[in-house]
Amino acid sequence: MTILETAAPERAESAAAGRTAVPHRRDEVAARRDLRSVPLDDAFNVLGAVAAGLAIATLLFGWLTPMTGFVGWLIISFIAFLGVYGVLSALRADRLTVSERIMTALFYSAGALLLGALVFVLGFTVVRGVPALIHPNFFVETMRLAGPLEPLSVGGIAHAIVGTLIQISIALVITIPLGITTAVFLNEVGGRFARFVRTISDAMTALPSIVAGLFIYAAVVTLVTHQRSGFAAALAISVMMLPIIIRASDVVLRLVPNNLREASYALGTTRWRTVWNVVLPTSRSGLVTAVILGTARGIGETSPVLLTSGVTAEMNVNPFTGPMISLPLQVFDFVKSPEPNMIARGFGTAAVLIILVLLLFVIARVIGGRGAGVLSDRQRRRASQRSRDDLLRIERRRGSARVTPPLAASHQETS
Repeated sequence: MTILETAAPERAESAAAGRTAVPHRRDEVAARRDLRSVPLDDAFNVLGAVAAGLAIATLLFGWLTPMTGFVGWLIISFIAFLGVYGVLSALRADRLTVSERIMTALFYSAGALLLGALVFVLGFTVVRGVPALIHPNFFVETMRLAGPLEPLSVGGIAHAIVGTLIQISIALVITIPLGITTAVFLNEVGGRFARFVRTISDAMTALPSIVAGLFIYAAVVTLVTHQRSGFAAALAISVMMLPIIIRASDVVLRLVPNNLREASYALGTTRWRTVWNVVLPTSRSGLVTAVILGTARGIGETSPVLLTSGVTAEMNVNPFTGPMISLPLQVFDFVKSPEPNMIARGFGTAAVLIILVLLLFVIARVIGGRGAGVLSDRQRRRASQRSRDDLLRIERRRGSARVTPPLAASHQETS
């Protein structure tokens, strides 16, 4: 008993010594850092570093060293800008702030470089294609009566625009249900076969486009149709689009929280009603993005279309008979000519293809741009009207319930 009584205080003291102590909270609170706006002194540091970087590169390339070249001048200017910006930031900030500002400058520079490259590609294509784009006949006529030496006021690419829309429409009809259904199978069913299908779809994303064209040419054109057609080209485009849509949709469906599925199952619904009413509406915007990626991949393919659709200068709206040209193939057919007018038509066709892709992106964003649970103005008005109707119906029922008991009592007295 004596041993236990003496050991108990020791255990209590050791437990008290090992207990986590809550630090004393001071009344002084540090100022909150603003991570969005740019301080005035930091803006002056950026401007001064840019000017110093340009000056240092100019001195090195024009006076002190024999280095030449515009690209090298830009690289040296950027390196000098980072060095001067780090020195200026270190004058009034600690090491952590300096490293943060340098990394921010690197990220902004990477974004500006990417945006500049995109603008340069688009601008160069449009500028080279302006001589053809300014003629209205370029959009409504075909090349049936226009030769290589004809002026730009004769001929157009209406047949290529129609061919592209028909081929990509057939490809979307094939790939959208098949790709999204496959992605649902991979996520909702699973199993060994699902792992095999996911491996094959991932491997097909790196499939060369010429291989898809050769496959459709050997399996469809040679054995079935015995002629090149727009439908064969659409099948080749579908082979290229399908793994992109499957892979992107698979990633999107994985992001749907499992508690939404569990809540649906708890209400007694089946798996497929859960997929149709919960999983797919939740991932609608992501699935639209997956379709956009697949469409962007298929609409710009040239190699499979060259092997399966053929080249024509006339309008053909029947995808099952005769050759049907598309915009990428028309660009290839134009730019291989040495004539300046044909090259201008090629750049104009490329500009039309870019505009068409941007238009499809905008339409897809309008259709599926809102996330799950985000209502439009019309849907919010309808929901408000339904709420008001429900409130009026409830109030009418309450009023009738209050009037009914006195009426029942009067009937009982009469009887």
